Amino acid sequence: MAPPAIEKSSAIRILVADQHPVIRIGVENLLQTEAGIKVVGQAGNSDQAIAGIQDLRPNILLLALNLPGLGAMHTVMSDSPETTTILLVNVISRDEILKAIELNARGLVIKEELIGSLLPAIRAVSAGKYWIGNHRAANFAAALETPAPPKIPAERQIYLTPRELEVLQSVLKGSSNRDIAQQFQLSEETVKRHLSNIFDKTGVSTRLELALFAIEHQLVASHH
Repeated sequence: MAPPAIEKSSAIRILVADQHPVIRIGVENLLQTEAGIKVVGQAGNSDQAIAGIQDLRPNILLLALNLPGLGAMHTVMSDSPETTTILLVNVISRDEILKAIELNARGLVIKEELIGSLLPAIRAVSAGKYWIGNHRAANFAAALETPAPPKIPAERQIYLTPRELEVLQSVLKGSSNRDIAQQFQLSEETVKRHLSNIFDKTGVSTRLELALFAIEHQLVASHH
């Protein structure tokens, strides 16, 4: 049997806390092929996140800034020095940087840039560095002096049919094509066709990108 020290250092243990199931699933899929990184749990609200931190002792908590019940996280995070936090945010401005300092986080990653920025952010934070947006940083104080300009989403008119919106809502809940087909009594081929149309209209190519796009552009109602 391997000594505990080898087991403990074999992988960076990640807990993903976001209210949207498809983002949690997408992040897990994004990281599951990476050597030395293991997603050990998911949380959809602060109670689940607190339980996950206490039970799973992750090295890194990926925490969405809009997680329901975020206020309850402060105490448990300060009591868990072995867990380092990276905040997942929609924009990076002074408010987000101040919140990161308040939560004792070491990284800020914009949700729309997850696919390119999440992995280097995890590597940087694990090495004791700070991460802001898409680059390493010495600390957050310097960023406060010259904050990044707020990210303004491009104005795009996206017209989805009522059925496409229903399919999109199901994707956000983490449903598979088979689940969606059963829910709406459609064939899986029809569901795939709807998804293909949605991907074409939004200009994205994966479920994770679609979820991020839908949330950013408020194409569907948020889940609370």
